[in-house]
Amino acid sequence: MEFPDLGKHCSEKTCKQLDFLPLKCNACEEVFCKNHIAYNRHKCAFAYTKDVQVPICPLCNSPIPVRKGESPDAVVGVHMDRDCKRDSVLQKPKIFVNRCFQPGCKKKEMMQLVCDQCHQNFCLQHRHPLDHVCQGQGRPMSKAG
Repeated sequence: MEFPDLGKHCSEKTCKQLDFLPLKCNACEEVFCKNHIAYNRHKCAFAYTKDVQVPICPLCNSPIPVRKGESPDAVVGVHMDRDCKRDSVLQKPKIFVNRCFQPGCKKKEMMQLVCDQCHQNFCLQHRHPLDHVCQGQGRPMSKAG
């Protein structure tokens, strides 16, 4: 062998492969091959110091703070049982809010349909002055024109 000091062996006990481009784990400072560099692949004991993740509540989409050593699943479960604001997220904003002023009509529209003469809001069916018995200043036009 011409280069006996070239490369290093993988620190994983089951591997020990000689790697000419070894990778050093930034948590435990040991050398691994490309197959075992991931924290979970070499069961890194110090992964919690580097692999910081913030879990998100699936109901209210808010980040949940987790202290070191706590299980993220347990913390999210406690949040869902106690502090979750899922009720405010589940209520959708109302779209149809413009109520018709025609007596007896209970329809609501997304947009305001204001009469030019009486300046009140009506649904699509009662939007014309002849359809809602307009009390405006001008006289209602005929249906034909």
